[in-house]
Amino acid sequence: MKILKLLSIIITTGALIIMNANAETLSVTNNKDFSIAHLGHGSLRITVNNKVIQVDPYSEIADYSKQPKADLVLITHDHYDHFDKKALDQVVTSSTKFITSKSVAQQLAKPNITTLENGQSTEWNGIKIAAVPAYNIKHKKPDNSPFHPKGYGNGYVLTINNKNVYIAGDTEDIPEMANLANIDIAFLPKNLPYTMDDEMFVKAAKSFKPKELHPYHYSEVNTDALTKQFDATGIVFKKLPIEK
Repeated sequence: MKILKLLSIIITTGALIIMNANAETLSVTNNKDFSIAHLGHGSLRITVNNKVIQVDPYSEIADYSKQPKADLVLITHDHYDHFDKKALDQVVTSSTKFITSKSVAQQLAKPNITTLENGQSTEWNGIKIAAVPAYNIKHKKPDNSPFHPKGYGNGYVLTINNKNVYIAGDTEDIPEMANLANIDIAFLPKNLPYTMDDEMFVKAAKSFKPKELHPYHYSEVNTDALTKQFDATGIVFKKLPIEK
């Protein structure tokens, strides 16, 4: 009996070690050469081989005077919580590069800007960056115009160290998401009325099946309920802690 119990403990412990190892190898968010931090709202910081990419820096949710300076800034669209000149003034240098939507480029008085429209791509420091659609179909303003019109803003797919990272921007579950292929890590927004509710969020993720899914730009997230929605889908759902 003692031998059987010991074997059971060894097997169980081994299984836990394997599970933990798999969890660690799946996620690149804590890799020393490639890390992703959620700073709050729609703001991310990506670090690749000591190069810093700031995504939609927003001064209301983070003190960018204490953030590492950006080698590259990605901006999805020109709403104030994504295109924040105060945050930019704190995080950019004279050598910072910008990749933005057309609406941002027209207002951004900075050098080194690359403008991407939906379907266009560029390369920076060995990283391919593709602009993809991000827009509303259902959610609209009182005048019946969408909060985010089609073609106005971007989502981005970054190919980093052979990993594809999808940063959706402000969007609903749009048909173009089904064209996304081999996404390793996805960041999808979840707040009303500007982006997605739970049902849209789940539908969007299932349409392209990323290996790892993170909510961002959210007002609230029921982690347990959403995790159950992705059981048996092959999608690992995780809510990253917001960096303080």
